[in-house]
Parts: sequence; C-alpha cells; structure tokens
Amino acid sequence: MIPLFFLVSLLALPADTFGAPTDIVPISGQTIPLRRNQSPRDVTEWSALAKRQRDNLIAKYGGPKAKKRSTGYNTIVNQGSDSLYYGSLAIGTPAVSFDVQLGHGLFVCSSAVDVDLWVASSSCGTSCGSSPTYDPLSSSTFQNLSTPFDIQYVVGYATGYVAQDIVQMAGFSVSNQGFAVADTVSDGFLTSPVSGLLGLAWESLASSGQMPLWQDLASSNTWDSALFAFQLTRYKNDTTAQELEPGGVLTMGYTNSSLYTGSIDYIDIPGTPSYWYIPLTTLTVQGNSISIASGTTAAIDTGTTNIAGPASSIEAIYAQIPNSQPATGDFEGYYSYPCSTTVNVEVSFGGATWSISPTDFAVAQISSTECIGAFFEASAGTGAPSWIFGDAFLKNVYSVFRYSPPSVGFANLSSIAIAENGAGGTVPSATIGAISAAVTNTSDAPRTLSASVSTLFFLVLSAVLLL
Repeated sequence: MIPLFFLVSLLALPADTFGAPTDIVPISGQTIPLRRNQSPRDVTEWSALAKRQRDNLIAKYGGPKAKKRSTGYNTIVNQGSDSLYYGSLAIGTPAVSFDVQLGHGLFVCSSAVDVDLWVASSSCGTSCGSSPTYDPLSSSTFQNLSTPFDIQYVVGYATGYVAQDIVQMAGFSVSNQGFAVADTVSDGFLTSPVSGLLGLAWESLASSGQMPLWQDLASSNTWDSALFAFQLTRYKNDTTAQELEPGGVLTMGYTNSSLYTGSIDYIDIPGTPSYWYIPLTTLTVQGNSISIASGTTAAIDTGTTNIAGPASSIEAIYAQIPNSQPATGDFEGYYSYPCSTTVNVEVSFGGATWSISPTDFAVAQISSTECIGAFFEASAGTGAPSWIFGDAFLKNVYSVFRYSPPSVGFANLSSIAIAENGAGGTVPSATIGAISAAVTNTSDAPRTLSASVSTLFFLVLSAVLLL
C-alpha cells in the first residue's frame, strides 16, 4: 500500500512536472521574449563565431580525446589600396610588437624569396624612416648567432645578421625562432608602419638557413590542421579608401568556413617543396585560350601585387585586347589597354577554373582613356616557376597552404568575405598575441537534466518514505 504521505507529496508537486494541462489562462498580451544574438559584423567576429561553433560541436558529440593542438588567426592590413598586405607579430622578452609584410614566394626578377623573417634593427638609421625597429639589447631572450644575412630584392635589399628570440603570432609562441636583424635596409624599402617581412615559403629557400615560423608550427603538430589560409580584401576601386584599410585575415591551423563556399580544391606541389608552386594548365582571356606549355608551373604569392609571366605569354594575353600596347618608362614590361574594355580572365591549375575580376586586372589608370593591366613580363630566374600569381588573383579566392601533403587550395569566397571589400572599418594594430590560440576541447560533454528545486525535494523525500 502506498503511504499517505507519498500521495500528499505527489499532489504538492507542480502540475507541469507531469506534463499535465492546466486551467491557468495566460494574461492577455503576455509574451516570452526571445532574444537573438546580434550577428557578427566583420570577418574577425565571423572567424571567432565559426571556430567557437566548431569547437562546441566537437565537445558535444565527442571525438578523439586529449587533442592538444590549437588554432589562431591574425587580422591583417591592406596598405596602399591593395599594394601590399601586412600582419603583426611580437619578438623578445618583454615582447614588442611589429608589423611585417606577408609573402609566400619571390620578388619578381630577383633571386630573393619570401622565406625569411627579418625586422629592421634599432641601428638601421634614417634608411628605415619612421618604421618601428627591433632593439636586441632590450630583450633578455635574444641570442646573436653571428651569421651574416644578406638578401637582395628588385626593389631593395636588407643586410644584417641571424639571431634567435621568442616570436609570437596569432596566439602562438616559438622559443628560439631564427630570424634576421637588418642593420641596413635600402632607402624607401620599408613604408611605415611596416618593420620587416615574414616569409611564408619553405625552409629549403631560406637565406638565413632558419626554419620559417609557419613551418616550425606546422611540423611540430602545434596546429589542429597543418595549414594556414588567407582572405584578402579589395580597396583599389574604392575612391574613399585610406592608406591603411582592413586587409582580411590569416588563419593558422584551420580554415574559416564562414569565408568560403563549397569545397576547397587542393593542388599538390609537383616536386620538392620550395615555393608554393603548382601546375598552370589553362588560361583564357576574353574567352580565348592562351597557349601554356606542358609542365608550366606558377608560384602563388601574397607578397607579389600583380601577376608575372613569360614575355611571349604576356604578349599573347594582350593580343586578345584590342588597342593594347607595351607600356614605357616605369611601366616597362606592362601593357596599356583601353579603360573602357572589360577584360575577363579565367585560370586553372589542374582543378577548378577561377575568374579574375576586371577590377583586379586594371592596375592603374594613366590617362583619361588608358589603363595598365595586371599581367606583366618578368623572368623569375633559374629554377623558379615561370609564372607568379599574386594578389590580383588571390583577392578573388580563399587560399589555403597545406603542409602535408604539400599543396595549395582555393575556394570561392563567401558573401561575408566579399562584403568586406571596400567596407571600411577599424584598421588592426600591431598586437602581442592578443588573438589567443585556443586549445581544442574534444572531450565528451556530460549530459545534464534540469529540474526545479521543489520538484527534486519532493521526489527525493518520497523515495525515502517508500524504503
């Protein structure tokens, strides 16, 4: 027989404990406010949201446990209406932040490649202008390796010595990271606030003999995924653009799914990794194919503004554009063409076909009717890819650079990424790991059951009385 007190305790429970209907009539007009979180407004917020949702899902539904890897991102700056893109890192103890140009490949017509990290030294003098400089004496973790450093570019040079110190970027920290301290930099090579260059190509090409920062992080299993990716903004067609504008985002250890649509089309590097180079298979201009020899390769490089190729191929490109002609003076190697002509270019690297915006094809307007095209003649030097595809192409895709297997991937930009073009906003400042790398939590999340305090009290008390 059920004790009387148990029956009384059940009657005392709230009716909604049993899911039973009630005769309570809601007050007229009574509502339950449902608040929707404000949507992210820029790439940085979308990036954080995408990562948080991914990590929460992994935690909720399980997966491999104790995965001690991380991801991070670095907001970058567009300088001079798409002329170059730079990010920030920090060096030393205490850490001091610097802005550095980001590059994957080579400065065209030069033996120099974008592999090394180097920053201007405090002894640089007037040649570094107003760019912030690195003072080795201010860092307690600085080590001079006493190895000379000398790198020559078409547009300038930097000389100094190789050193080691703690380097931080996107929330990651590498102890004893090798880099170069530039005591001498050619006049006008650095434009404030940029203090140096962060190379993103492979160690085999490093003038300093040091492993690049990205490769150190990728090879040590520090990242969730051994890759990094770029989304670059476009401001060249914005007449109100300032000298510095938001440049997009560099992600490390993951791809930001909010910035692209569809799948990522990966193309393997066809040999030993050095440059980020891949086969160039087809190129069409105004719907007409440009002859591409078998075995032709192209380097993919954020450190190059435009697109370089062999003279014969560049000539064939402009032959498809009526009234185009070789340019002269400072534009030697380039071609001019009528600004009124909309130039459509498509390219394939063995997989999908990608379009280059007519806006990015036009480098500059030199008269009321003439424009300069983005494709120009250049020889990259012995052993280098014969084509270099820079930002004029990369602004049109989401680009991914994968450590293993060594490959380059492209995907279509999402509407969120496209909306960043010419959108204005706050220009990122140099930071000391302000955007922290978060360890991915892949442990199983416990399931919970909620109940009111009164309900739990009566159920426990009733169970005791039944014993």
